[in-house]
Amino acid sequence: MPLYRDEAVVLRTHKLGEADRIITLLTRQHGRVRAVAKGVRRTTSRWGSRLEPFNHVDLQLAEGRSLDVITQAETLDPFHARLGLDYDRYTAGTVMLETAERLVTEEKEPAVQQFLLLVGGLRAMSGAEHPAKQVLDSYLLRSLAVAGYAPSFDHCVQCGVEGPHRFFNPSAGGVLCASDKLPGSATPAGETVLLLGALLVGDWPVVHAAEPRHLREASNLVSAYLAWHLERGLRSMAYVER
Repeated sequence: MPLYRDEAVVLRTHKLGEADRIITLLTRQHGRVRAVAKGVRRTTSRWGSRLEPFNHVDLQLAEGRSLDVITQAETLDPFHARLGLDYDRYTAGTVMLETAERLVTEEKEPAVQQFLLLVGGLRAMSGAEHPAKQVLDSYLLRSLAVAGYAPSFDHCVQCGVEGPHRFFNPSAGGVLCASDKLPGSATPAGETVLLLGALLVGDWPVVHAAEPRHLREASNLVSAYLAWHLERGLRSMAYVER
């Protein structure tokens, strides 16, 4: 079987037979890949712990008919070990993994931007520089933007008039002016809209200065925007305190 090498983030795993696992990966060059790790559940396995969700790894794989086979694995960044020590960061990180898998829909189609964004997001999540919820909200907005669902927070998505605008609607794709508002649109505080824009571009001084009520309102709007564009909610989101 032809061999290839790639770096990847482990998105999820599930058991196969008595000793194997199927590993779902987001790779740098090959997009989403499902591969078998043979014997990885045996206590004698030399690299089973490297193939845990969150971990950033360097892999050698053999191309298979339906599933590829992992033949080598080396750890590049053990995000699993760091995130596992903090419940909030672990659960928020789980949302990131599920989001990446949902947004990269085609197997073996390159998704370099999504891969780099996920690695950067996990690195930020495993650090202590920013709160977990703000890292998650920033990642969700950016990953949606990379997937083609970039929200607008400064111009009306219908007519293009520059804001600030009072109305926000996930189905429309962002903020709306008074003339173009849609039924059921949210009316977030002006500070919340500015915060959402800061989360999208990574303006962390603005994010850190935000009041708790605006952070909560922004998180709720990010969740609504994500759910609309994914067409159904994420299972892992239920474990994140919003």
